[in-house]
Amino acid sequence: MPYTPRPTSSRLTRRGFIAGTGAALGAASLGVPALSSPASAAIGNGAQVPVLVIGTGYGGAVAALRLAQAGVPVEMIEMGMSWDTPGSDGKIFPKVTSPDKRAYWLRTKTKAPVSNFFGFPIDATIPKYTGILDAEEFAGITVYQGRGVGGGSLVNGGMAVTPKQSRFSSILPSVDVAEMYGTYYPRANAGLGVGSIDPAWFETAECYKYARVGRKHAQRSGFAWTFVPDVYDWNYMKAEQAGTVTRSALDGQVMYGNDHGKKSLVQTYLAQALATGRVNVSPLHRVTSVGPVPGGGGYTVSIEQLDTAGNVVGTKSVTAAKVFFAAGSVGTSKLLTKLKATGVLPALNNEIGKGWGDNGNVMCGRANHMWDPTGSLQSTIPCSGIDNWDAGGAFAEVAPLPTGIETYASLYLSITNTTRRAEFSWNAAANKVDLSWQTAWKQDSINMAKTIFDKINSKEGTIYRTDLFGVYKVWQDGLTYHPLGGAVLNKATDNHGRLHGYDGLYVIDGALIPGNTTVNPFVTITALAERNIDHILANDI
Repeated sequence: MPYTPRPTSSRLTRRGFIAGTGAALGAASLGVPALSSPASAAIGNGAQVPVLVIGTGYGGAVAALRLAQAGVPVEMIEMGMSWDTPGSDGKIFPKVTSPDKRAYWLRTKTKAPVSNFFGFPIDATIPKYTGILDAEEFAGITVYQGRGVGGGSLVNGGMAVTPKQSRFSSILPSVDVAEMYGTYYPRANAGLGVGSIDPAWFETAECYKYARVGRKHAQRSGFAWTFVPDVYDWNYMKAEQAGTVTRSALDGQVMYGNDHGKKSLVQTYLAQALATGRVNVSPLHRVTSVGPVPGGGGYTVSIEQLDTAGNVVGTKSVTAAKVFFAAGSVGTSKLLTKLKATGVLPALNNEIGKGWGDNGNVMCGRANHMWDPTGSLQSTIPCSGIDNWDAGGAFAEVAPLPTGIETYASLYLSITNTTRRAEFSWNAAANKVDLSWQTAWKQDSINMAKTIFDKINSKEGTIYRTDLFGVYKVWQDGLTYHPLGGAVLNKATDNHGRLHGYDGLYVIDGALIPGNTTVNPFVTITALAERNIDHILANDI
């Protein structure tokens, strides 16, 4: 049977979402969006709500779904846009090779992780716009984050990895391992629609030649190579390769969004949450303050409404009985750090802002011989990795370099076992939050990654590429895709995400995880949110 492509857009709605929630749930489980209808109304000034969720990423989506299923109305506040309208090119999202205003959050120049090619800079001037990828710059590091309804699920490569059980106690020591692996990781994987590439198809797929070259080189040097699960619709990927559907992963779409095969939260948790009729999402709204209502009775939440140029076009004040912080590790940590330091939430403890890490992210490229072409057609969705964690402290994704031409290059994103942790602090003079990260700390990650790539280069007689991240620069050591920590579980919060000092305030996102998950983090963020909301529903709601 030929593959039937899904629609190119899915508008997030509350009322009239689809005729019958069963159809919506079935569609979401297949990675196909439910039908669209007129958009929900933005939250009104003066509204009083039972629950307000700040952010629509993994933690927030889990909280909204489970609360709504329990009968609780939920308002979700999202700083970014609802990505549901095609641009003049007929696509919702731009390609990695041709970013435009849709690509970046309020920047006037792109800031690509691979910033150079053959020694020439490739970043370009773009109009200022509330685009999908935020390259937020701190001293020493740029943090890449998704901006839009669906959060980070819109811009990542979809690598949905459950950490090895033997390593979990080093990630979240206060969490019961058996409970996570028996209940919450399976629940998260099912909810996210995690699947794996067909190994037989992989062997002949033109678009994964780069991954097969990565496998050959890893195995020839004695490293373990493994397939990695993902949230892409693999049947759609096969159809892309066959040329029977509109291409997305095979048309250079990934870090600025994906029009078709990617199962983001918009197609999974958020689709199910909205299908309950109890969830409302307000895009282009930014929370600036959360403080107790005088005399009790919940929390006053101050909100700015934005236009697509980033201008504040309105302010709102709403009251919520309970508030869930789910703005991502950086967003949640910055807001809580500010609120504590400025006296809005003075009873927050001194762990706020601490324990932040980069998941040990570092990138490198290798120049292969002419007899090892990696292919001009490369899927933007990684499907494999090299595991040297136990011996060298590194796991490396075999990543694409989707330029549309043969480069004879292998690109890798490594996750390393770094113990470096930074702290957020309030800079009153500059009226902003700072981060104490130091670029020099990345040397730990470089050393761990080199345990893989020095050996491969020696075995293959190859060299590192020096033209991808600058001029004569081997390592991309100035970024992270995986920000974690800043409001660490069982330190800044209790063991289920309740903030100390304030009943009804919760953290439910990656800020809870202290800096490293040993693998790509979003499955762990999702599973931890499932665990925590179970407990909160049973005891607080």
